[in-house]
Amino acid sequence: MSELTLTLIRLGFLAVLWLFVLSAVSVIRSDMFGARVDTVKAPAAQQPSPAKPAKPPRQRRPSRSDRNTPRQLVVADGPDRGQSVQLGSEPVLIGRGTDAQIRLDDDYVSTRHARVATNGEQWFVEDLGSTNGTYVGAQRVTAPTPVAMGTAIRIGKTVLELRR
Repeated sequence: MSELTLTLIRLGFLAVLWLFVLSAVSVIRSDMFGARVDTVKAPAAQQPSPAKPAKPPRQRRPSRSDRNTPRQLVVADGPDRGQSVQLGSEPVLIGRGTDAQIRLDDDYVSTRHARVATNGEQWFVEDLGSTNGTYVGAQRVTAPTPVAMGTAIRIGKTVLELRR
């Protein structure tokens, strides 16, 4: 091979090597700091003002099934012990990212690690493609898995539970 061909091959290899290094740094940076989320508030002129004050909803007696449904997701053990979020009909995102409802300070947790959601009758935990996995009890979650109240959900070194 000529000297020119060898030099071009070396430069091409060096360029590919730098692209790999820069992409690895980009992935590490996004995992450490999360995705940037822009919050834009609507101007006051565009926000509708209520014509009448809303009536407070009627208090109803909880049924037996309501008494046994979880109302909050609590960090039971780990670096963020005591942190909790009220459960509603919306899914709860768990991770290190800024958009997570339960933000965990754990090296083994991904930016968007897992999600806890309901179908109206039962609560499920779903792993969102994390590196270290999500566990219900001792079983690794590979698909949306039903979770009973008080069952340990382990994410990294953190344990979460559904509670009343």
